[in-house]
Amino acid sequence: MRKSFDQVTKHVEATAKKVEQSGSALIIMHNGETVLEKYWGRHSNSENARKVQANTRFHVASVRKSYIGFAVAYAVYKGYISSINDLVIRYLPEWNQPIMEGTTIRHLLTHTHGLREREGNIARDFLPGTSWAYRGVGIGMLAEIVKRTTGQTVSEILATQVFIPLHYYESGWIGKKDETLVEVIRKENDSAWTESLSTEGDQMNMYVSARELARWGELHRTKGFINGNQHISKEIFQMTTSLQSPDLVNGDLPQNGFLWFVKDKEVAKSEIGALVPRGSYQILGYTGVTVLVIPDYQLVTVRAFNSFGSPEGFDYLSDVRDFGDAVVTAYKTNDVHA
Repeated sequence: MRKSFDQVTKHVEATAKKVEQSGSALIIMHNGETVLEKYWGRHSNSENARKVQANTRFHVASVRKSYIGFAVAYAVYKGYISSINDLVIRYLPEWNQPIMEGTTIRHLLTHTHGLREREGNIARDFLPGTSWAYRGVGIGMLAEIVKRTTGQTVSEILATQVFIPLHYYESGWIGKKDETLVEVIRKENDSAWTESLSTEGDQMNMYVSARELARWGELHRTKGFINGNQHISKEIFQMTTSLQSPDLVNGDLPQNGFLWFVKDKEVAKSEIGALVPRGSYQILGYTGVTVLVIPDYQLVTVRAFNSFGSPEGFDYLSDVRDFGDAVVTAYKTNDVHA
C-alpha cells in the first residue's frame, strides 16, 4: 500500500499563493522511501530564471539551527562539552558579566535564555529558564562554544561526520553563489535579512536542496542508522530530538530539543500541528522551509519556498501547524494501491 498525499500537495500550493515566492518544493519520505517529490516555479521572478528542480538549493534560514544543534550534541557526546547544564561563561569567559548570570547551554538550545539584541547591545527580557522567546542571539554563542571546545567549526563537523561520508553534495554554507541557488524573494529593507561569505556554519547563509533536507530528517528518524549501518552514534540524535526544555511556569510554551521543536506534551503554543503525534519534531525557517519528522508513522516531510518573512495578514504559525495536520490526515485516511 502507498499513501496518497494530494492533501499535502494542495496545502503547499495554497501557501505558495499566499506568500511572496517564485519557487517551491515538497518531498515526503515514508519508511526511508521517497513517495512524493514535487517542484514548482523558478529560482527568481526573472523571465529566464532556472526552473526549480531536484538539485535546486533553497536558503533554509533557521532550519540551519538543526545542524548547529547536531554539532553541539556531537561536542557533548565526545566529551568536549561536559554538560548542557554548564554555564555559558565556562566556555565563553568574555561574557562573564551580570547579564549572563545563570545562563546555561541548555537555555541557549531551548530558547529559554531570555536574551535579545537591542540596538547592537544584549539585553534581557526574563531570567534564564523562566520563560520562552524565539531569539537568534544565542546561536552565535553556541557556534563559538563548538569551535572553542572541539577545535572545529560547525560546518567542519557537519562535513566530516555527515556530508562527506553520506554523500551530501547539496547542503552547506555558501561563500560563492552558483546557478543551483534560489534567489530569496524579500522586502528590500527587511532587517531580519543578513548576507555573509563565512562558511563556518555560524551565519544565515546555508542552502540545501529539498531532497537532502528530507535525507537530513530521515537521518534523525533512524537515529543515524542508514542502509544497514549505524553511521553516526544514535545518542547524538536522541539528544537533539528529545525534550530538553526546562520546566517553565507557563506550561503552554513551545518545547525544544537541541533547537528542534519537539512534541512531548500538548501545549497551546506549540509550533507543531495538534494532530501530529507525540515524539515528533520539526524545524522551521523564516523562508517558509519546514522539516517535519513523525517517527510513529515513519514519515519525513519537507516543504521549501524561496520567500522571506510573511506578508501582511498571513498567519505563519497557523499555516505551519495546518501543514503538519494535513500530513497526518493524509497518512491516516488516504490509502491507495501503489
